[in-house]
Amino acid sequence: MITKALSGSLFIKPIFTYTTFKKIPFYSLSSSSSSNSNSYSYSYSYSYSYSRFSTFSKLLNNNTENNNKIKKQNSSAKKEDKVKLETQERISKIPISNYRNFSIVAHIDHGKSTLSDRLLELTGVIKPGDNKQVLDKLDVERERGITIKAQTCSMIYNYNNTDYLLHLVDCPGHVDFRSEVTRSFASVNGALLLIDASQGVQAQTVANFYLAYSLNLKLIPIINKIDMDNADIPKSIDQIKNFFELPTEDIISVSAKTGLNVPSILPAIIEKIPSPTGDISGRLKSFIVDSWYDSYVGCVLLIKIVDGVLKKGQRIMSAHTRKKYEVKELGIMYPDRFAMDQISAGQVGYIIPGMKNSSEALIGDTLMLVGQEVEPLPGFEESKPMVFVGAFPSNGGEFQMLDESLQKLVLNDRSVTLQKETSNALGQGWRIGFLGSLHASVFKERLEKEYGAQLIITAPTVPYKVQFKDGKEKIISNPDDFPDYTTRGGRIESLLEPFVEIMSTFPSDFLGTVIKLCQDNRGIQTDLQYLNTGQVLLKYRIPLSRLVDDFFGKLKSATSGYASLDYEDAGYEISDIIKLELLVNGKGIDALAQVMHKSEIESTAKHWVKKFKQHIRFQLFDVIIQAKANNKIMARETIKAKRKDVLAKLHASDVSRRKKLLSKQKEGKKKLQSVGNVTIDQEAYQSFLRR
Repeated sequence: MITKALSGSLFIKPIFTYTTFKKIPFYSLSSSSSSNSNSYSYSYSYSYSYSRFSTFSKLLNNNTENNNKIKKQNSSAKKEDKVKLETQERISKIPISNYRNFSIVAHIDHGKSTLSDRLLELTGVIKPGDNKQVLDKLDVERERGITIKAQTCSMIYNYNNTDYLLHLVDCPGHVDFRSEVTRSFASVNGALLLIDASQGVQAQTVANFYLAYSLNLKLIPIINKIDMDNADIPKSIDQIKNFFELPTEDIISVSAKTGLNVPSILPAIIEKIPSPTGDISGRLKSFIVDSWYDSYVGCVLLIKIVDGVLKKGQRIMSAHTRKKYEVKELGIMYPDRFAMDQISAGQVGYIIPGMKNSSEALIGDTLMLVGQEVEPLPGFEESKPMVFVGAFPSNGGEFQMLDESLQKLVLNDRSVTLQKETSNALGQGWRIGFLGSLHASVFKERLEKEYGAQLIITAPTVPYKVQFKDGKEKIISNPDDFPDYTTRGGRIESLLEPFVEIMSTFPSDFLGTVIKLCQDNRGIQTDLQYLNTGQVLLKYRIPLSRLVDDFFGKLKSATSGYASLDYEDAGYEISDIIKLELLVNGKGIDALAQVMHKSEIESTAKHWVKKFKQHIRFQLFDVIIQAKANNKIMARETIKAKRKDVLAKLHASDVSRRKKLLSKQKEGKKKLQSVGNVTIDQEAYQSFLRR
């Protein structure tokens, strides 16, 4: 078809065929008119038409690929929705008598998370493959290979053609996180007591057993890591029989790593652990087991439904705060949030109530429907911080930014306390409280990893108690607030420090070394038992301040890594404790002050002044570094002033002239010292506090 353009030139429109990739010529028809006749000339252009065709075909292919992707996404979304509906319908048909709530408890690094992965694979919650610590969601948990925060997951398991709803809680193994274990035990009816076949029963295994036994939980002993070359299964069976008096026929030997014999655990759970009790038709009664913060939906609560049914859109009320909330979303962990229409008695699930402040989510608080009040359930004892550190920004201008970051970090760990404080030396900062030394170490590692040199973190301290003569008591967590010698005699009756009872198991060959270590840390022996496995169970009472001073690391070194440690609070005892301060030219550095026993003062004071001297720069006047305790200077180091050689210009002068110049310089240095200030940079503090 020939059409006339406005310019007067004529052209032929090309026709593209999509079945060939050959060049198609573009025909250009030019016309010129003369008085006699019209003449036409044709020209061919291949490249232009090919380029247009190539671009068009690419666009067409891209559109086709995008359409295919959209179709696949829509198809997978429909499949997911279908699976969700089928799962919800399947769960709704399971009666409460077929619920099994259980946890896995063990000593640290005995394979809890690995066993959890195998159980989730067997029940189809996750696909078999390279699953590694699915329930350990924090980065620090994966890096260290330990469980810090208890995680939950529901599973559906078909046993003898009957569906069962299993709810698993993976508990931490370290003693610092015992509050997590206690809360987890409150939501279950039984537990798998996991024991490493290569290490046998260890300290925290014993502690967790007694805690579960006191709550009348049904325990199923599991011997793990039987595939290891140094596994001693008969020894582990003998320990279970003698230590815990559990029937040997209940013992299941498995390898969580290879999956050997793991399938036999699920039938044992169904047959031996009782189902939860609850009235589905009754009024809603539930309690908060845990909470965490999500940046998209706000505060998420993990709750145990004791009675009744909770549905989406219902309004609930807290028994403690009396505040009301609307349930915006609820469901179970499968292993991530799996939204459902309702959760009922016996189930452990999550709800999103739209809480604006996560501090309103009190662990152990009873939740009920608005207008249907019930008797509140017994809550949990609030966990108290036992170790404190000070944190200060290296640059004062970054305080506000770091404060917001720390607040967000604390949202997901309710056991951490955060309080603002001010230091004369380091400016504005925070006093952070932790449950124990490992808890402090883990949180400190997260701070250093995320903020690095932006934060100066002081040495860990413990809370001390001051008893006054008028009967009042005061807990002091900041060493700078500790009463000095001048105020002791007037109003103070006594000073007390916290003690803990430690329980350690290790080979008997290391007994003498461990006893010496405990005595060096002011320990008092309370019990000593020789076990039939060649190990020793040793109990000591030691000050908490010595425990947080890397006691576990020293114990591991003394026993070549074979020792295990567990401890529990043993209350406060009267002690001869003193505050040790570091002075620079008579001015105290409050952030570096520490409280310690009288017997440690002299050696610590000498170490402090020598170490701090290494990090102070020369000044134009003498810098005097002192350690003071009880208004007495216990140690001193002096950094001599930089000085000009005033005798350099003298040659054959009289000695009196030399003395006069030196005396004049000395007077100038004294005057400079009286008005000058020693500037200590932040790197000096960081270097001094670094071990």
